[in-house]
Amino acid sequence: MNSIVLGNIFRFVLLLAVQILVFNNMNFWGYVTAFPYILFIILYPVNGNKYGLLVSSFFLGLIMDLFCNSGGVHATACVLLAYIRPSFFKFSFGLSYEYQTVKLNDVLTPERFTFILLSVITHNFTLFLLESFQISFFLDVLLRTLLSTVFTIITCIILIYLIKPNKR
Repeated sequence: MNSIVLGNIFRFVLLLAVQILVFNNMNFWGYVTAFPYILFIILYPVNGNKYGLLVSSFFLGLIMDLFCNSGGVHATACVLLAYIRPSFFKFSFGLSYEYQTVKLNDVLTPERFTFILLSVITHNFTLFLLESFQISFFLDVLLRTLLSTVFTIITCIILIYLIKPNKR
């Protein structure tokens, strides 16, 4: 196994553990929850195996569903995010994505922020919409999506800077 695969496995386990042990126990005002475990999908290498990302995203969401007793909503949101991730890359980075020169764990630029924002909004909206599964709760879904997106983005940016490799 090469170091990229080991790094992805380590990131998978670490982000799941942090999500399950810390962030699942934090719920502010009943609306705000952070989901930094989706950083695994966001930070997955651009030139990595696409089917490997889909399968690992499914298992990431499935493990979250098992611990949250949520019936598959995390798995669905994670697989959807992994599936439309290349479209978000094309929208955010343009030709840089076509040449696969994108590195998300560098300095935060508007392109990187746009990609993270689109990813988090997609995941959170899908998750909360499937969780409520009633059109009468649509405003509640939008409010929870907005507040949780802000908190998740702040958490993700902090975690990206914490796990960023040092350049010497």
